[in-house]
Amino acid sequence: MSTSQNKDSLYLKLAFNQAEINLGSTSLNPSVGCVIVKNNSVISSGRTSLQGRPHAEANALKKKKNVNGSSIYITLEPCSHFGQTPSCVKNIIKKKIHKVFFSINDIDKRSKNLAYGKLKKAKIHVKRFVYKDSAKKFYKSYFLQSSKQTPFIDAKLAVSNDYLTINKKKNWITNNISRKAGNFLRSKYDCIISTSKTINYDNPMLDCRIEGLERKSPAVIIIDRLFKIKRKLKIFKNKSRKIFIFTQTKNRQKEEYFKNIDVSVIKLKRSNKLKNNISEPYFFLKKLGFNRILIESGVEYINEVLKHNLIRNFYLFKSSYNLKNNGKNNAKINLIRKLKTTTKNKIKINLNGESLHKIQL
Repeated sequence: MSTSQNKDSLYLKLAFNQAEINLGSTSLNPSVGCVIVKNNSVISSGRTSLQGRPHAEANALKKKKNVNGSSIYITLEPCSHFGQTPSCVKNIIKKKIHKVFFSINDIDKRSKNLAYGKLKKAKIHVKRFVYKDSAKKFYKSYFLQSSKQTPFIDAKLAVSNDYLTINKKKNWITNNISRKAGNFLRSKYDCIISTSKTINYDNPMLDCRIEGLERKSPAVIIIDRLFKIKRKLKIFKNKSRKIFIFTQTKNRQKEEYFKNIDVSVIKLKRSNKLKNNISEPYFFLKKLGFNRILIESGVEYINEVLKHNLIRNFYLFKSSYNLKNNGKNNAKINLIRKLKTTTKNKIKINLNGESLHKIQL
């Protein structure tokens, strides 16, 4: 690889670092990052704003920098259409950018494959598909939006060293550092799915309790087929985010109660096929505009989702202690034991003796 190619890859990596910051918090728009380089120095950077607007390019170009003759590195093809925000391609041309590099084409029909021709017509040097393989992985959840598949679904679980998920004597399985890492992980998704059984038992907040990430607490979806969710729970005290209850049971009194506290109750159809009962909520979430979903529930529900191959990445927080008689499981954990925790899938992060594994399924 030449020196110039090395530099291009480096600047695209920096752009992806920007895109990573708001991943999961840009609504239906993809999280894009970009950096602007002049005289071999980064002079500006930007990322897609929370809720998807303004776009990354607009945020980088609005800064008071002389970008005339510079190069811009973007993680995704810049938009060519005028929607709720102006065209980023038009803005790039207007600002007299000299070179444009981007990693992968957009899937939006209004922009797909259009930027290259428009920029070339404006006599701007364009190089596509730099760092393309990384871009394919990064934008997997975005690309699934236009497919007939379920959206991008990951799962998270904490276990003791002897694979028990409930500590009889304490509220937690893992230490404070691991729990903060779990809070950070939540910030990368637009919604969390749990079950009424788990929420009734644990009474969790399922938010991002890290300074600076509070606004990135995802929406919460509660799978509650028999409508057994309790009313006075911590999770319903936070009025700043959306909460949905998916149920198959009528209960007018409960429905009215949750409606009054701005919690949406959505009725799901009953099916004789278990797979349909498991997958239907995810297709419904896709219609609602959610495309990055994290499951945080007990073993029983996770087992069902694993059986139907809906999970793409499994995050397993593993304590260094054996709970033995001080711990238990409410369901068999054989499927999760089969997800091998190896050195290869261990995330390099200091959790004070505990470990975090990202297992691709």
